[in-house]
Amino acid sequence: MQVISADRHDFVEVFAGLGPMHFRRLVRAVERAGGRELVVGRPGRPWSLSLQDRVLLVAMYYRTNLTMRQLAPLFGISSAAVGRVIDRHSPWLALQPRRRRPKRNDVLIADGTLVPTRDRTVAAPSRNYRYSTNLQVVIKADTRLVFAVGHPVPGNCNDCIAFGTSGAEAACGQAFVVADGGYRGTTAIIPLRRKPGQQQLLPWQEAHNASHRRMRARVEHVFARMKTWKILRDCRRRGHGVFWATSAVAHMHNLAYGWSL
Repeated sequence: MQVISADRHDFVEVFAGLGPMHFRRLVRAVERAGGRELVVGRPGRPWSLSLQDRVLLVAMYYRTNLTMRQLAPLFGISSAAVGRVIDRHSPWLALQPRRRRPKRNDVLIADGTLVPTRDRTVAAPSRNYRYSTNLQVVIKADTRLVFAVGHPVPGNCNDCIAFGTSGAEAACGQAFVVADGGYRGTTAIIPLRRKPGQQQLLPWQEAHNASHRRMRARVEHVFARMKTWKILRDCRRRGHGVFWATSAVAHMHNLAYGWSL
């Protein structure tokens, strides 16, 4: 017996973190991305759940971080079927790459966040005292929406290295990228530093750094909102699952704020 269904709007808002209109947009985006691989009329054994219920299952998994054994009775399917739904649909919920590269006058903000991960192949002991992976996230400065998510690198990797190796720097193109002081040696604009022998910064340099900090705070606010999806507090996915989970959370974060990049 199925307990939770996408037909109930109150279930969608509580367990997916999206309003009914935003959830319908997510379902349409998944249908466009997955195409015939996810629809009911595809060849082979049919899905026991409708497409919107499958999307709700994956969104609920990311939102609550419940185990597959806990999700199975709520949707009236087996735990193995829950695993198949999550594995098959996760890439389609992810934030899709932008077709157009950012322009020169676009302003982006980049920063990295540590996601505790069970998979030791993409994680390492980090400053949060857990095995974590470093995920680079780039947002648009004007809309505060996620623009791109880099591929995971071990959590002990510095941001200046992770920014390039994760593919986040390449996704930014020729746009202006604002970042903190950990991005020295990259194309990002970082705060001004004192030169050797300089006791303190000049007044105009202090003013520049103050405005720089206010702008960089926007990406910290985005991290706080994204981590209301509890999968980013303890990710049990392996391999590319960490990347798909973070990209899907970024996609749902953008939809929750009523914007479409």
